[in-house]
Amino acid sequence: MDLVQINDFLATIDGYIGGSSWFVFALLGSGIFFTLYLGFPQIRYFGHAVSVVRGKFDKDGAKGDTSHFQSLTTALSGTVGTGNIAGVAFAIHLGGPAALFWMLVTAALGMTTKFVEVTLSHKYREFAEDGTASGGPMYYMKNKLGMKWMATLFAVAAIISSFGTGNMPQVNSIAASLKATFGIEEIVTGAVLSVLLGLIILGGIKRIAAVTEKLVPVMALIYLVGALSVIVTNYENIVPSFISIFADVFTGSSAAGGFLGATIAYAFNRGVNRGLFSNEAGQGSAPIAHAAAKAEHPVSEGMVAILEPFIDTIIICSITGLTLLSSGVWNEKHLNDFSFADLEIMEGGLSEEVDGGRLFNHFNNRGWLNSLTLVPFQGELAVKEGKIKSEATVLHARSIAEEVVVSNSEGPYSGVLMVQKGRLQETAGLTFTGKSLVHSAPLTAIAFNKGLFGDYGQYIVAIGLLLFAFSTAISWSYYGGRSVTYLFGVKYVNYYRVLYVIGFFLAAIIDTTIVWTFAGIAIALMTLPNLLGIFLLRKDMKQSITDYKAYLKSDFNKDL
Repeated sequence: MDLVQINDFLATIDGYIGGSSWFVFALLGSGIFFTLYLGFPQIRYFGHAVSVVRGKFDKDGAKGDTSHFQSLTTALSGTVGTGNIAGVAFAIHLGGPAALFWMLVTAALGMTTKFVEVTLSHKYREFAEDGTASGGPMYYMKNKLGMKWMATLFAVAAIISSFGTGNMPQVNSIAASLKATFGIEEIVTGAVLSVLLGLIILGGIKRIAAVTEKLVPVMALIYLVGALSVIVTNYENIVPSFISIFADVFTGSSAAGGFLGATIAYAFNRGVNRGLFSNEAGQGSAPIAHAAAKAEHPVSEGMVAILEPFIDTIIICSITGLTLLSSGVWNEKHLNDFSFADLEIMEGGLSEEVDGGRLFNHFNNRGWLNSLTLVPFQGELAVKEGKIKSEATVLHARSIAEEVVVSNSEGPYSGVLMVQKGRLQETAGLTFTGKSLVHSAPLTAIAFNKGLFGDYGQYIVAIGLLLFAFSTAISWSYYGGRSVTYLFGVKYVNYYRVLYVIGFFLAAIIDTTIVWTFAGIAIALMTLPNLLGIFLLRKDMKQSITDYKAYLKSDFNKDL
């Protein structure tokens, strides 16, 4: 089974789990339910959350390993990663500007979901054999719900997700970005960063917190300066960009340039999916970091968590999205090396003008419209001096590829390539280059070149992605380690960390599309048990807020 077949297999699984409509509705439904059930806590308690992070309600002697601010930055370092740079670009690439709207909706509702899951996880945390705090959804599932089977399922899913969310996509995006920007080979990037990762995560949560509390503010500042430079340079496109985000929300994104449009269902699905990948609200990951915080009352730590989706998605992802839209690069075709997982070959000479409807249905999974479907190329594809001579059209990254050149190690390729159902059967040693739409981190890098820093803008993306993604990998190693602690005990954590570092290295040279597809599956496997758990504890959550109000009144003479 080659890489294309593996990706197709994983995509099929993802289509039934993370990429399905029922998963999206479960995620949003939980956020809507708790927002209404708890009376819009993300709005009413926002100011109080800021005060808690600033230490206004701290007490000496509280049990835990980290401060409120350290737990916030550790959790943010786990969420502020490729989702903010590559994920936003991927969402807009798939669903158009309307997808960004659904990312923001997911974040607004996710502020409440994070509040709930962090509070409950902190409330039912335990302390491990080495004295460190251990918490997360698996502990409230076991200690309060008495559902050990679900706790075990969550912990196993969290270990899988630590690779699918925090490990593989992060280093893959770093390696691709550094290769495109600085020409550094992926294997070199993977080797160097794997060594650094190992040195940091072997120190446990205190070393992780010490690194992330310094790294997160610096990396956010660098990235925001670069993004704002693009927005300011293209100031005349700011208003049209905002309009495009909201104009097609309930109709789907219309065709623009090389972008052939997206249905409302596709934009909605992919916007929510990428929104979750960005801020992880409902996934149950951040509560593991927050459980280590020093706090007298669990709700105070839940308050801190309200700020995460706001910072991560509503601020940083919005700025990334506005950068992509105002620069105009999102719907333009750019010269790039094609990913074989994103490449399809169709019969005949297709054009956007004549075959736009058929292409739209193909890219939006509407193949059931048989009269408007494309015909995949089948058989021998003739290539001479790098140019395709057969009557065929190359599709790449949801667009018609132009100026396609096929090469191998010796230069332009001449010969015959076997194609089955539109997919190349042998890709080893081949390179397809041409103009097509671009997605993920390379698209964001192109957008940053349209700012005040000119062609140096791509370096900001490369450095920002390096810092963002590396910090995410650090935090997720802790999440996976705590899950291993729950399942097997502290003594097995170092074995997990070794596997985590090895996986980090290997993922630097794996196809990007496969990595993203795998990540989508892992997110769903972790999220669904958590959403069920917090719903079952909804009354417990409401009572915890009532107790917290009494605590503030008695100890600080403060009304919430």
